[in-house]
Amino acid sequence: MQRILFGDNQFFGVNHFSEEKARAQAMKFKDTASIMKVLDSAYDLGIKTFMCTTHDKVGEIAELVAANPTRYPDFEFYPCMPYAHKYANSVGEVGIIETIKRFAPGGLIDTFLRGASAAVTQDAVKLMKMLVDMEMKRFAGTRTPIIFLQNVVTDLLLGLGMKDMFVAFGEHIQKQYKAEPGFITMNLPMLVDILESVGLKNPIVCANINKIGFRMSGGVDLYKEVLSQKRCRAIAMSVFASGAIPPKEAIEWACNLEGVESIVFGASSRSNIQQSKELIEHYWCLQTK
Repeated sequence: MQRILFGDNQFFGVNHFSEEKARAQAMKFKDTASIMKVLDSAYDLGIKTFMCTTHDKVGEIAELVAANPTRYPDFEFYPCMPYAHKYANSVGEVGIIETIKRFAPGGLIDTFLRGASAAVTQDAVKLMKMLVDMEMKRFAGTRTPIIFLQNVVTDLLLGLGMKDMFVAFGEHIQKQYKAEPGFITMNLPMLVDILESVGLKNPIVCANINKIGFRMSGGVDLYKEVLSQKRCRAIAMSVFASGAIPPKEAIEWACNLEGVESIVFGASSRSNIQQSKELIEHYWCLQTK
């Protein structure tokens, strides 16, 4: 797993503190070329891994990377699925069953859904595999060593007590894609406990990890305790708390936190990417001396 990862929130209008900033970013990156310009900057600065949703524009980016292996010999994607907004919007428009048909058409789906909605709930694992395979088609020809379950689903499964689904997801990712499963969550302590209880030891877990406890269910102290036990391979996201913490302060704190193996951050300019990368390298180098 790479130590420094590049994220995609800034490209798709996601900012948890400012809707105005989110709208401005969405307008700035309204076409794939503008996104690719920033990704090229990150890649040329040595950040080779793009941790991303399965947004339609990401599919276009994956096609560009796959078509240019000389330009991007070391480019890796860490897909995070499902892209919840796409499905939520469709469910609101046409309902659950028609949404499944819309995004995964074909005879298999018609057969699977013939028994109406009850069949869906009775065979959740089959549905999960089908949706994962559908999302992964857009990454054909690219390197995807880790595939993540998005927090909206991870935390829903936690709340419903559907522990076996984590096992099924992990097994499918390993068997079908020769990749490692990863899990994104807003509750790292609870998730690590549950994953261990179903035999998923030392899992890859991505969670908000920041100095002020922003979107860290359970609080900073509990996170520190679990991370220090090194029961998971932790990726820290939202280390800046959506801009609430100055970059130097945020990164210094995260890098000095025992148990954090990687940091994922987003930025919209080469200068900001370089600044964050140099800060991470600086503070992690200080740790190893």
